[in-house]
Amino acid sequence: MEECEALVQAVAASIGLGERIVFHNHEIDLREPWERISVEESFRRYAKTSMKDALERNLFDEIMVQDIEPRLGIGKPTFIYDYPAQRGAMARMKETDQTAAERFELYMGGLELANAFSELVDAEEQRRRFHVENMNRRSTDKPAYPIPEKFLAELDSMPPSAGIALGVDRLVMVFLNAETIDEVVAFTPEEL
Repeated sequence: MEECEALVQAVAASIGLGERIVFHNHEIDLREPWERISVEESFRRYAKTSMKDALERNLFDEIMVQDIEPRLGIGKPTFIYDYPAQRGAMARMKETDQTAAERFELYMGGLELANAFSELVDAEEQRRRFHVENMNRRSTDKPAYPIPEKFLAELDSMPPSAGIALGVDRLVMVFLNAETIDEVVAFTPEEL
């Protein structure tokens, strides 16, 4: 989070934007400290139900998209962290709390700019997660995904690592106060 924050601030400064920008009629203060809230706290603040209830009723993603994400990063960039284990995907669980994944996302003006996590490098645990996901898919009449055996065979030899996917096109969109991403990409999907 600290490196991501420093990168965004450095880019803003290097292109002359300073410490405050405007995106979709919201002034965003890029000065430290940036807001950091857990996913569970975001449900308490912005949702009409708890995170636990949303997970049990399979409404987690819907509530995140409709009720929570549009409210993140208003006024200050916001990091949301400690995703529930059920939404950990390929992230390692926290050593101190096995119910939370070592994962965070960055939002500015209600737009997700980055998704990051510590990589799960335990092939047995990843295989279990793939099977759970396939059971969930079957329960909703969706086809199961094939288990990626080659990936799993190599996973145990992967060293501890982490990564971040920062949407450069989204960052440009925010910095330019563009209405749509099509304004900042070289080719829109329709042109490809």
